[in-house]
Amino acid sequence: MNQLGVVIVAAGKGSRMRTEESKQYLELDGKPILVHTLALFQRIAQVDTIVLVTGANDVERCKAYVEQYGLHKVRHIIVGGKERQDSVYRGLQALKGIVEWVMVHDGVRPFAAEEHIMACWRKAKETEAAVLAVPVKDTIKVVDPEGTIQSTPDRRSLWAIQTPQAFRFSLLLEAYERAEKEQFTGTDDAMLVERIGTPVQVVEADYYNIKITTPEDLPWASWIIQNVRGEDKS
Repeated sequence: MNQLGVVIVAAGKGSRMRTEESKQYLELDGKPILVHTLALFQRIAQVDTIVLVTGANDVERCKAYVEQYGLHKVRHIIVGGKERQDSVYRGLQALKGIVEWVMVHDGVRPFAAEEHIMACWRKAKETEAAVLAVPVKDTIKVVDPEGTIQSTPDRRSLWAIQTPQAFRFSLLLEAYERAEKEQFTGTDDAMLVERIGTPVQVVEADYYNIKITTPEDLPWASWIIQNVRGEDKS
């Protein structure tokens, strides 16, 4: 068994977008952002199964998207939990016994390059765990609650972590089960794997793989899809 499953997380409301509609359903180039993301993994031949985790009120419209856009690899649409970590854990449950490898990806990150996705999976197959990331461009400061700078980390050691993040399925499931048992909440999937003692490797991606989170991201996303990474450019 060498199948690759993908858990796409799209259960959040996205308050930072300041729109009535959840950010993953906002239109970009005539389609919901989420559809662009799903279509990206639909096109990758090595992806066997996609699990979409969404809000309880959005299951039916996501089923309609699957039908409308021919997203037949989306084999499960399930309701997410209170936090992102809860949602991913539910997505993993749907893949038990089906795949050997799994990727976790943000539903509002539609511009991951296929070559980078595959590079991330290859690295995971070598090392058990890998994530896409880019070097930080800006100087980063550690600031206390009063707004005073405490320290300046060496920028050369800092990377901005993206998705997808790829793992041996059994490893990621173990990490999630341990976190559940110990009531630990991490900031991403890699953090859960790190805390059970497995190193996670970084695979360099690019700065187009943005997470569409705030209103300022939308014009940039429109430019990317028109000029760099639309369906006919990926």
